[in-house]
Amino acid sequence: MGLAVVFPAFAVLLAARVEKPTPTNVLPPGMELAALPLAAPDPVDNPITPAKIALGRLLFFDPVLSATKDVACATCHHPAFGWADGRSTPIGVDGAGPGPARVFRTTSNRPLLTRNTPSIVNAAFNGLLSGTALDPAKSPMFWDARVAGLETQAFVPLRSHEEMRGDVCAEADAVARAVGAVGSIAEYRERFAVAFGRPAAGAVTAETLAKAIAAFERSLVAPHTPFDRFQRGETAALDVEAQRGLKVFRDAGCILCHGGPMFSDFKLHFIGVTDATAGGGGAVRTPTLRNLPRTAPYMHDGSLRSLGDVFTFYEQLGDRASETLDGGDKSAPIPLDPLLQQIDLAPENFPALEAFLRALNDDGYDRTVPTQVPSGLPVAGN
Repeated sequence: MGLAVVFPAFAVLLAARVEKPTPTNVLPPGMELAALPLAAPDPVDNPITPAKIALGRLLFFDPVLSATKDVACATCHHPAFGWADGRSTPIGVDGAGPGPARVFRTTSNRPLLTRNTPSIVNAAFNGLLSGTALDPAKSPMFWDARVAGLETQAFVPLRSHEEMRGDVCAEADAVARAVGAVGSIAEYRERFAVAFGRPAAGAVTAETLAKAIAAFERSLVAPHTPFDRFQRGETAALDVEAQRGLKVFRDAGCILCHGGPMFSDFKLHFIGVTDATAGGGGAVRTPTLRNLPRTAPYMHDGSLRSLGDVFTFYEQLGDRASETLDGGDKSAPIPLDPLLQQIDLAPENFPALEAFLRALNDDGYDRTVPTQVPSGLPVAGN
């Protein structure tokens, strides 16, 4: 479950200790652990090809997509930071600098973005559960799962005032503006024509722009973690401590939400935390646990700096959940998720659990950065 900081109302434990329910051994459907497939599925109308991947990579790093011409997709999703940005929350327009060093260039009244930047590694597998086939058009995106599919997701940051649009144009005009800017560049027209088999004059459209970016993102997968190799029969891939951590992961109830091939149930959960995002309601989508060593800080507001901080947070949250839910606490704006009562973490098990989570890391994903982009603008923006 995506987490942040706990409301002060939950900071003091109730005087009467409430016994936690015994964790169940019955997993929700799709939560059985499994190796990640070696490749992500393509939509029927957007088969992945080398030409699309190459084109999508250029677009991803080219700030020409932003209305301000200084922010690229890679500004907040850069391979140097695990295809995220290493910040608690991102800075788009009005910013300068890479990753954690990014700051606002000038005094800005622009509201800060409130949610941590997720990595796009394995985002093509969003929605994948054990024993089911993934429909790429239905893959949930963003912390609140407000859109589905990588093709649809590509338009959201282009329209966002704080991310890539700024004050240059109206939200309704942002995508058309990006399409026009890309279509004005001869190299892009030629690359789109090759990638999509269309005449160069009409190859650059909103549809093909989104499909090229999505095809590139589907190429960023990391299916060769020690855990995946262990699941495929390589018994030595997980050392003794990691295997002990796997047992802790199951017994402590982590698997109830963080299961399946992506270590996520892709559901929205409320754990007593809200943020300033309109319509968020405090419930956020369970994030994947894959490649965690490369994607700190953690939780949906980026408030926790280390895995140890995360473990401590969950240990305390499990206690609070049992007390507040069973005790009928009314301080939460919406009820806490009942699954929180199943959490049973103990500090002595933290090292083993961390060893297991580090076995979900695979550094073999593509980190290629173009040396230049067709617009001639700075690669990955300012």
